[in-house]
Amino acid sequence: MTSGLRLGLITAAITLVADQASKLWILFEYGLPDRGRVPVLPFLDLVMVWNRGVSYGLFQQSTDFGRWMLIVLSIVAAVVLVVWLRKETSGLAAFAMGLILGGAIGNAIDRSVYGAVADFVLLYGFGYEWYVFNIADAAIVVGVVLLLYGALRRGDRSDEAKQPTTVE
Repeated sequence: MTSGLRLGLITAAITLVADQASKLWILFEYGLPDRGRVPVLPFLDLVMVWNRGVSYGLFQQSTDFGRWMLIVLSIVAAVVLVVWLRKETSGLAAFAMGLILGGAIGNAIDRSVYGAVADFVLLYGFGYEWYVFNIADAAIVVGVVLLLYGALRRGDRSDEAKQPTTVE
């Protein structure tokens, strides 16, 4: 097993466990669905939302066919990420892909078990409210941002290598 694959799978497992444990606690121990909106910090509340779409509530699915298509899409994405991880040599990229992989599997589990993704974290401030999300969603966003950062960083290095050097 390559080091990139190992790092990615460990990151995915930790992300998946944290995501599913938080959802189980919110749903069955804390009972958030029965509590309504719960203030936690001046900029953060807990509120139960069942998301039948993808990120930010896009592409809402009200049928079983749509739900299962999103599950299949998550499984395909997970397989693609594992294949990519097998070849990855960058620790940053492997970590980022692990975050995305764990988040995608966590949300696919929700769709399979509950019929929708359990979202419960609401950030707000200055008169604005962000979308309600969960640990899996946050991991996916952070993973994508890290992948973009790594790609831009590699691009900067290759641009530097192409610059002519001057001798004074």
